[in-house]
Amino acid sequence: MLKSPKFTALAALALAGSVSLTAALAEGKYGVGREATAEEVAGWDIDVRPDGEGLPEGEGSVSFGEEVFIERCAACHGDFAEGIDRWPVLAGGRGTLASQDPVKTVGSYWPYLSTVYDYIYRAMPFGDAQSLTPDETYAVTAYILYMNDIVSDEEFVLSKANFTDIHLPNEGNFIEDNRPDTPTLAQGEPCMSDCKESVEITGRARVLDVTPDTPDDNEGGGGID
Repeated sequence: MLKSPKFTALAALALAGSVSLTAALAEGKYGVGREATAEEVAGWDIDVRPDGEGLPEGEGSVSFGEEVFIERCAACHGDFAEGIDRWPVLAGGRGTLASQDPVKTVGSYWPYLSTVYDYIYRAMPFGDAQSLTPDETYAVTAYILYMNDIVSDEEFVLSKANFTDIHLPNEGNFIEDNRPDTPTLAQGEPCMSDCKESVEITGRARVLDVTPDTPDDNEGGGGID
């Protein structure tokens, strides 16, 4: 049976593609797609590290940050970063982490200022992420610092130049988790078995009913000792 010129051309094209793909795979490539342009890479390369690596040029004052915050952030976080309804509280809570009702805010819990800037710039405002300019992000970050009493001057200006000079109050309580590279944590050898001689149930979760029945169903409160 004779093959048509069209079929022959398609077969040749498929064979050429197969040879090209085989050669690409031999070089550790898949033979599809293209290298990203510098502009495309820059659009994704927006993370900021604790040492300031990745910060863009720019600056923003506390006073400008207040304006931006009230306009773009206060609907969820309140005018003073106190949080509305169940939206996150961003200010206050200092000294509460060891209590039964810890309040995790930038001033009480967060370890690095870079995570504040990075999260705001990458993900905020909710529903309109990455709409803030670097200057606006610096300003909002400065305002949050001010509301947490980490800076006290209303005219304070946060910039790439002084960013790494700011240390959050709880930074020293974070340690590097070096697992799984080494078998131990920085504090010492972790307990993995037989860590307590005995475990005793001292109370029941009556409402949730998640603990086994006992003769005294009226016992409540307490926890696991």
